[in-house]
Amino acid sequence: MLHEYLKALHQHLAVERGLSRNTIAAYMSDLHRFCDYMEQRGERSWQHLSRGDITAYLAARRQQGTSAPTTARELVSIKTLYRYLHEHEQVATNPTVHLRTPRQWQRLPRVLTYEEVERLLHTPDSHTPIGKRDAALLEMLYATGLRASELVSVTLADVDTQAGYVKVCGKGGKERLVPLGEIATTHLDDYLLHGRPPLLKQRQSAYLFVNRAAQGLTRQGLWKIVKKYVWQAAIHQPVSPHTLRHSFATHLLQGGADLRALQQMLGHADIATTQVYTHVVQQHLHTVYHTFHPRP
Repeated sequence: MLHEYLKALHQHLAVERGLSRNTIAAYMSDLHRFCDYMEQRGERSWQHLSRGDITAYLAARRQQGTSAPTTARELVSIKTLYRYLHEHEQVATNPTVHLRTPRQWQRLPRVLTYEEVERLLHTPDSHTPIGKRDAALLEMLYATGLRASELVSVTLADVDTQAGYVKVCGKGGKERLVPLGEIATTHLDDYLLHGRPPLLKQRQSAYLFVNRAAQGLTRQGLWKIVKKYVWQAAIHQPVSPHTLRHSFATHLLQGGADLRALQQMLGHADIATTQVYTHVVQQHLHTVYHTFHPRP
């Protein structure tokens, strides 16, 4: 059966390659779908699948309406599986060796304006425990550019408001220190003193941000909080926690931040990933030029 090697691959990706839980989950979802498709066609062995079988599957996915970026990711998942099978001598040849991932048009990340960010950050009612939590949460998202999964994983022990840093465990289990701004630190201190204790009601939790049940927030819970305040702030565009990460990066570059320093704060393994924000800044400069230059 085609599915039988996926459990071993899961273990390999988690233990030997140290990939994040979310990345592994995406790979496994792609590969289970691929296995189901091939088994429905009567295939029972990886040895018998060819390059043509794989390209036919990807073409079928595109015809079903799957986006080009998703299809490209599915190919990466399949290549990862075959690399593992070949290294462990489960297949004689690797049919994905010469399959190239199609180049995607690089989509510029959507960012908020300074005015929109200010409006969003001032929306929570900081007179209530929930409001104090949400104000600190939004400020920290924008002040640090953390991923949603990173933010909900932050513990009390990870935050040092005196030194102005938060310790983050990013993709692949890599740790980094990210500075906290003065405003974010002020909101965090207010939450820790006057917001978090009423939410816990003498219960215990290691997580920094907790809900009314004294449990750590989930990514879905964080997304709902952001969505709530985006609506209250009358921001008429799709905004997620990742939008604040993009806005953090873009606004830092617009202010003259060093690209290497930004790479470290964002936790990007490759600076090419960080460079997408330079295109956003250039686009902004282009707009400003054509708006205000007397001879555009």
